[in-house]
Amino acid sequence: MNQPGILELVSFGPGGWGHALLAGAWMTILIALAGYAIGAVIGTFGAWAKISGGTTVRTAADAYTTILRGIPDLLVIYLLYFGGSAMVTAVGRLFGAEGFIGFPGFLAGALAVGITSGAQHTEVFRGAFKAVHPGEIEAAIACGMPRLMRFRRIVAPLTLRHALPGLGNVWQVVLKESALVSITGVAELLRQAQVGAGSTGLPFDFYLIAAAIYLLISTISGVFMRQAERHFSRGVRRG
Repeated sequence: MNQPGILELVSFGPGGWGHALLAGAWMTILIALAGYAIGAVIGTFGAWAKISGGTTVRTAADAYTTILRGIPDLLVIYLLYFGGSAMVTAVGRLFGAEGFIGFPGFLAGALAVGITSGAQHTEVFRGAFKAVHPGEIEAAIACGMPRLMRFRRIVAPLTLRHALPGLGNVWQVVLKESALVSITGVAELLRQAQVGAGSTGLPFDFYLIAAAIYLLISTISGVFMRQAERHFSRGVRRG
């Protein structure tokens, strides 16, 4: 019996795995987007804590970034998934439920990716804010801008301009981290490739296809990030 080629494996016809791989790629993007958004929120508050917070708040923010950048991302996923499952199971028993109750894999994965990327977001936002020239903020104060308007019109746009290259790098890291979520049973791209490899006995083919899809998503993401950088750098002379 002839083994199917790669084009047959990615087809959407009978015997093809196109639908499963496409669904897995979509799930990968959803996990990455959810984790990235959570990380951006955490990073915003983390950067604020490091820049404007008191001693206790700055110490807590420093501890957060140091710990999260120092332990493996896979370990964070394990802790959230199994720790969350243990907590949900304990709560379930209080209401009469029996047996193990699993924590939602997507939620655990998105939270884990968000918490780990939050440490990177924190440093990106902090560095970007430090790159804003103090004179630009002082000029806004001299014009009598209220604090909220100053943040919306001056601080946020200028900080984002400096942060975009770093945020693009964080997105690429988050996209690769999403593959680790497969250990929770979420049917993302790598998980679908594993299932396909096990079902057909063609691991090299499926993992090669998965690599190509990851590269495609990464390339398209890079194009969007470069477009965003050009948009927010309008009027700025490049060296």
